[in-house]
Amino acid sequence: MGYYPYWVSYTFPPEQIDFTKYDWVDFAFVTLNSTYQLFFEDSSCPDLLHRMVAAAHAKGKHVKASIGGWGGSQYFSSAVSTDNNRRFFVQEVIRIINTYNLDGIDFDWEYPGHQGLPGNQVNPADSSNYLLFLQLLRSSLPRQLKITAATSQTPFTDATGQPMQDVSAFAQVLDWIMIMNYDVWQSSPTPGPNAPLYDGCHNSTQPEANAASAVKQWGQAGFPLKKQILGVPYYGYVSNSNVTRLRTRASSPSTRLASDDGADQGSISFRNLVSQGALVASPTTNGRRTFTASNGFSRYWDQCSATPFLRSQASNQVVSYDDPESLRMKGQFAKKMGLLGMNTWDLSGDTPQNDLVIALIDGLSSS
Repeated sequence: MGYYPYWVSYTFPPEQIDFTKYDWVDFAFVTLNSTYQLFFEDSSCPDLLHRMVAAAHAKGKHVKASIGGWGGSQYFSSAVSTDNNRRFFVQEVIRIINTYNLDGIDFDWEYPGHQGLPGNQVNPADSSNYLLFLQLLRSSLPRQLKITAATSQTPFTDATGQPMQDVSAFAQVLDWIMIMNYDVWQSSPTPGPNAPLYDGCHNSTQPEANAASAVKQWGQAGFPLKKQILGVPYYGYVSNSNVTRLRTRASSPSTRLASDDGADQGSISFRNLVSQGALVASPTTNGRRTFTASNGFSRYWDQCSATPFLRSQASNQVVSYDDPESLRMKGQFAKKMGLLGMNTWDLSGDTPQNDLVIALIDGLSSS
């Protein structure tokens, strides 16, 4: 599975999605306004979504629209706070599904019960109201239409501000959750892993923020493993830094990388690490490509998180990211744990040769 944000369409139109590699795509994002109506922030979105659905359905694959996101979660709290609001919101969701012939809907509320982006509405009853809304929506939709949710690595917050001990009622109405196991550490003079697989050295300053811990926490709270999706990134973070190892653990000329928005720090897609020359591909005997560092960067492996990082002393940059090796390991982990599958943010970050999704499929197909 993978997310497709509308703003990548100029360089990665929906017709370029390889639906032989993906079963589901989530179109990001539909936005909820202050009167609980759903709309698109860009006029190109309706056409893009129609085109994506047509391309997916032609290959026998599926599309959901994702509501919310980091910048679109401001009004979720009040939209689910009363019975009247919930009923109106449900009708809006049904309208979007019917208008675009969708196969389901995804909710990316960041985050019920505690604030994500400053300015988001927050209420101690958010999670309980969220459940009431999802129950109403489930009863209003045909069973074949999927209802999913993007979540943090810890279960939804209860009225006391702590992770819920029992989320089994959510599991009865959600077809699956997608655990966002990324953005654990972002750009920093002391960078850490973006998407740790585990806390292998038992010395992380965020010991619950990794794939292994997240799956365990949700499972112990009553969300079945077979209804969990592991979210993985097709991007990393470039930092101005000269550290020799990633945080949380007790010279030749070099290219200087620019983040995806052109700044000297910030997120950077795997595709752009390759296009800017920090990584170079070479074929292997089994037809799968490996990537080695180039242009003044050296590649290192962080055993504690099972993720790679790049370092250039000359450009004073460190990049924490995921590559085919680390993503294959995450796929193997998902297979071993009996998870439903994997989802990525976002489809456009892969190479034109699909190196990252091939690695995920290899991991999920491992014996």
